[in-house]
Amino acid sequence: MSSSLEILVTNDDCITAKGLKVLVDMLLPFGNVSVVAPEFPQSATSTAVSMGRPLTLRKLSREGDARRFSLDATPASCVKFALSEHFDGRRPDLVVSGINHGSNAATAANYSGTLGAVEEAAMAGLPAIGVSIDSYDPDADMSFVERLFPGIFKKLMAASADAEGVFYNVNFPSPELGAPRGVRVAERGLGHWEKEYERLTPDEEKAFGLEPEEGAEHFRIAGFFVSDTPESDLLADSNLLAEGYVTIVAHNVDNSDHKENARLREMGFDEDLHNQTTCATTS
Repeated sequence: MSSSLEILVTNDDCITAKGLKVLVDMLLPFGNVSVVAPEFPQSATSTAVSMGRPLTLRKLSREGDARRFSLDATPASCVKFALSEHFDGRRPDLVVSGINHGSNAATAANYSGTLGAVEEAAMAGLPAIGVSIDSYDPDADMSFVERLFPGIFKKLMAASADAEGVFYNVNFPSPELGAPRGVRVAERGLGHWEKEYERLTPDEEKAFGLEPEEGAEHFRIAGFFVSDTPESDLLADSNLLAEGYVTIVAHNVDNSDHKENARLREMGFDEDLHNQTTCATTS
């Protein structure tokens, strides 16, 4: 690994989040760090791209040796913009997103703006790492992340040289569990949310400046996560995270189900139509 990397950093919690500052401080010893992060929180935006409106880029004061910019756009848009406009025709060596306040294990990975940013980087052919901690506390204790992540980072950079389309999802356990028990390469767990929306009370509607409207109701996202992963699954990231392990899951921009595609071929879905205008049906 080069001792002087060009590193692009972003997140989905916005430019002022503690996790972003901690991440930048950890990465500065590895090279030049540029930050292009959302101006406002952009959680659960996945790989969404901000379209249909002008975007505002703001140059902010440096923190240490890191150049910082905010963009009023999604995390994936921040990466796309930075690769197009920020590096003057050059490319960074990698993109790192985080540190997200909240776990991105299991099904949360599908929604994550943190991972949406690194997936955008992976689609551009760049090594990419998303980092999260299992705590929504905006001032969460990240001392063990600071102690462990630099070593994980160096290993992942060494491993990613020939990994086409891969992006890495690193989750740290809750600080309430104490020091992590170890680091594990994991598989993405499964789960779902229940009671996902709740109706705003009249006081809450007033606080949001919402006026009563005939036939209209106001809701906000809420709910709680329910694991669908058996407790016996010793490789699931959500299970390992709950046990106090740091988890690393390799994702890929190619989300084809190759096993299912092979099954469909075996079932005879491949068919030559011989210039027929309609598909023949079989009983």
